[in-house]
Amino acid sequence: MPSARFLVSGLVQGVFYRASTKARATELGLTGFARNLPDGRVEVVASGHAEALDALHAWLRQGPPSARVAAVEREPSSEHPHAGFETR
Repeated sequence: MPSARFLVSGLVQGVFYRASTKARATELGLTGFARNLPDGRVEVVASGHAEALDALHAWLRQGPPSARVAAVEREPSSEHPHAGFETR
């Protein structure tokens, strides 16, 4: 299964972005994690079907209602989380 790393910038901390990402990723059948970075961005690493990763990417551009996403960077990831999706 492919994996991807996303770096999300904007107003994405303190607005339930990670929890909402976990819910969406779980709905899509993805495994991985979402965590806050010290620079104010959120890092998301997800593994699963390519179509589900594309759907997550589209969702990350919007995020939950309180978020104000400025940009989402995507790159392939060598991490392959195998069990569930968690917030860190």
